[in-house]
Amino acid sequence: MIIFLNGTSSSGKSSIAAELLKVLDTPWFHLGVDAFGAMRAVERTLELDGPELAAVLRRTRAGFHRAVAGMARAGNDVVVDHVLSEPWRLQDCLEVMDGLDVVFVGVHCPPEELERRERARGDRTPGAAAKQLQSVHQHGVYDFEVDTGTSSPHECAQAIKQFVNRAPATRAFDELRGRARRHDPSTT
Repeated sequence: MIIFLNGTSSSGKSSIAAELLKVLDTPWFHLGVDAFGAMRAVERTLELDGPELAAVLRRTRAGFHRAVAGMARAGNDVVVDHVLSEPWRLQDCLEVMDGLDVVFVGVHCPPEELERRERARGDRTPGAAAKQLQSVHQHGVYDFEVDTGTSSPHECAQAIKQFVNRAPATRAFDELRGRARRHDPSTT
């Protein structure tokens, strides 16, 4: 199973993932897009121009999606934290995770709290996360949603655990994949 946490930067995804590893009943892996990107040679990446940098970042994220799917296909349970701020990222995940049990969780946080967190972290541009709000959640469908502005990471993890234990018959990824196929002219 994959518990897929999607939200803006600074929304609390990594904190929820850390709590999930503590409260879930079996061993799970946490794969975060930031940690995956940090494996890349940062100094060399900073030397790249716009198009070259964009290509490297796209390949990194595409590789991340495949690593997540590979871990799950090998029989591992995975908690993913990601920022689906570009439509291709979600589409790619839908394709490479086809056939896997994905619980899609929307992680929400009010803009003023996002900005407060960015200022406190010191390594983020205040206001950048709030600008991601619309694009990150533009698909509009989740299996479950949490709000880190009103609940702690531990409370969010407990709520997600309870939801996962109920296991609905249909999943948001299946609905989104179906929508994409209905709009893809190559499938008609």
